[in-house]
Amino acid sequence: MRQRHRRGLVALLTTVLAVTGVGLAATSSANAGPKAADIVDQLKAIPGMAVVSEGQPPVPGYRFFFLTYDQPVDHRKPNAGTFKQRFQLLHKSTDRPMVLHTTGYNMPEYAFRSEPTKIIDGNQISTEQRFFEPSRPEPADWSKLDIWQGATDHHRLVAALKPIYSAKWVSTGASKGGMTSVYHRRFYPSDVDGVVAYVAPNDTINPEDRRYNRFFETVGTDPGCRAKLDEVQRQALLRREEMLGKLRAQATAEGWTFDQVLGTADRAFEMAVLDTVWAFWQYTVQDACVTVPAANASTDELYKFIDEIVSFGFYADQGILPYTPYYYQAATQMGWADLKFRHLKGLLRYPGLYQANSSLPPDLRSRHEAWPMIDVDIWVRTRSSQMLFVYGGNDPWGAEAFEPSRQDSFSFTAAGANHGANIAALAQADKDAATSALLRWAGVSTQATARTQTFLPELDLRDPRDQRRPL
Repeated sequence: MRQRHRRGLVALLTTVLAVTGVGLAATSSANAGPKAADIVDQLKAIPGMAVVSEGQPPVPGYRFFFLTYDQPVDHRKPNAGTFKQRFQLLHKSTDRPMVLHTTGYNMPEYAFRSEPTKIIDGNQISTEQRFFEPSRPEPADWSKLDIWQGATDHHRLVAALKPIYSAKWVSTGASKGGMTSVYHRRFYPSDVDGVVAYVAPNDTINPEDRRYNRFFETVGTDPGCRAKLDEVQRQALLRREEMLGKLRAQATAEGWTFDQVLGTADRAFEMAVLDTVWAFWQYTVQDACVTVPAANASTDELYKFIDEIVSFGFYADQGILPYTPYYYQAATQMGWADLKFRHLKGLLRYPGLYQANSSLPPDLRSRHEAWPMIDVDIWVRTRSSQMLFVYGGNDPWGAEAFEPSRQDSFSFTAAGANHGANIAALAQADKDAATSALLRWAGVSTQATARTQTFLPELDLRDPRDQRRPL
């Protein structure tokens, strides 16, 4: 009887505990709230945004997406047609800062981290600039390719993503991408909390473009190297017919044509020779001067050297046409380097060839409008804030550099560096100052960054600047 009573009591307690457990579980579940939406669902919920694909995670802790966003062809007339702007997203966490990486060109087809993204341990979007294919309206109204329209593309994209990524935002870009980040800051200064612009030229007024000529008279510490490079250009032009024979043979073998843009192989050859010294300093370092052919080098050696430095194929239709949006913007607003080439007097056949319009199909050649760059230059000098510029001491594009205001803004130059200059290449004091400013703008503590900042070869070994581009 006592045992039966004990069994009944145990059964009763078991039932009570079971019921209570269900209640506790239900209460716990209720307190947990609804499960957070997956980032894919959040992105798809943005009007006009499409997740094209999700790539393989490059490393644990990240997700990688290709997306498009519907942009008005003309932001002044938003109902007059749209195009799809491509961009990629390297997603880490919605509570981390976001880096807006403006390429200025095509969107990279691979996952990577820009230097600011690595430093602040953040998310990153990398955008394709309007009119670079396939982010080109159809039909293309080229009058809608200007710095304000491009900046407004980025303004709309930031506004669309900020409800998801609500932490601090920093924008960055290199070369034309750096210029793009500056223009975005000029027109929409409240979109991001800071800007890191790498090797961004500031071509304000072309007729007064003397700094580039002075640069090539003084670049580096070896006058002999400068003289050898000048002589390479002279020898190539003195041996024009031999060199042209090699170019035409290579063009036939590679399927290159010249009739759509520069017009002839001879004009393409002259443009390539004019670019040689510039490209040497843009992409190599002074130590590479040992590879420069001597004046008595064979024509084969001369041709091979120039081809390795500039790539003759870059001046064929197939090399130029993908960069039509750049040349159009340079011709109409952004400007270009106006060099004199005094050491080549009497050897050039095409006066005025070295300008942006020469690299455009005839129907797109346009008049230059100086005011947009003057306006940006004045704004950066007087009203900019939270802007960081990084230049390479031996990079031609730094000859005309932006000069920011003193309102929490900085400009640093990496001694001896080329167009790949970055914060890591700066002198230690400058590196510390640049890193500190970036972390502060991104709302990230130095201690937290020291714990999380690691080198990830899958993301950190590739730089879009490694690709041969006009700028």
